[in-house]
Amino acid sequence: MSDPILVLSGVSKTYKNGFEALKGVDLSIRRGEIFALLGPNGAGKTTLISAVCGIVSFTGGTITVGGHDNRRDYKAARAMIGLVPQELTTDAFETVWDTVSFTRGLFGKPRNDAVVERTLRDLSLWEKKDSKIMTLSGGMKRRVLIAKALAHEPELLFLDEPTAGVDVTLRRDMWEVVRRLRENGTTIILTTHYIEEAEEMADRVGVIARGQLLLVEEKSRLMEKLGHKELILTLDAPLSALPPALDDRGLHLGADGTTIVHTYDTNAPRTGIATLIADLSRENIRIRDLETRQSSLEEIFVGLVSDNGAAPKEARS
Repeated sequence: MSDPILVLSGVSKTYKNGFEALKGVDLSIRRGEIFALLGPNGAGKTTLISAVCGIVSFTGGTITVGGHDNRRDYKAARAMIGLVPQELTTDAFETVWDTVSFTRGLFGKPRNDAVVERTLRDLSLWEKKDSKIMTLSGGMKRRVLIAKALAHEPELLFLDEPTAGVDVTLRRDMWEVVRRLRENGTTIILTTHYIEEAEEMADRVGVIARGQLLLVEEKSRLMEKLGHKELILTLDAPLSALPPALDDRGLHLGADGTTIVHTYDTNAPRTGIATLIADLSRENIRIRDLETRQSSLEEIFVGLVSDNGAAPKEARS
């Protein structure tokens, strides 16, 4: 396995007022992966990105990018990073071509029209190359920000809430852009409130709350390890209430009385399904149909941040 492109060791950030924005964060990012960092507002996502990019100083720990310490060798570390901020900050009166070309120069890269053209074409911006930024739609402006971040050919790209304020269609277009970037060898770290983005695109998921990294896990293993399944039983006839004999089974009767929901741990040695069906039969409850449903990543995420003192509603914002 190749060396990780980004390593954070014990990174902390404490402001003068005593607020701890980051608390001993350890994180290693593999080359070529898409890593989704999930967390509610105020969790520390943007602070972490800003520390890596050198926008804010961090109090303790070390950060290396491609083997370069981002304090001792800041220029080399920063040159490997592209950052797409959450806010749409572009020069409204510049053309798409000029703003992307200028950004390349900011990193000391020589003029290379072929790189700029390829970047604009990859992001479906070529037809807009002579348009002023102010004339573009929100989705196109977001693409311009990505083009600016890629202009100096970074190996590591941060996308901070890349689809905030973007409609569903443009969001899916953006997902396609991210996949193409990864195919071209770019490592991507994505922060998002949209759980479906992580579920759709990420190889690994990290969850952060109150400045602490709660877990880092392969997405599929996270779903398997923490997920639960629901068995949904559709009944032949509605029930007004569950029989007393089933009170200790943790079952949920649907509002109309026609369904019973049984939640079980996918990793448990026994799911209890066979016993449940036998118990229902003894109570003369006939089952017309049954189906199972896997917990979503959103449900797992809300449960994690709730357990660590963050309000679940924040996770859905």
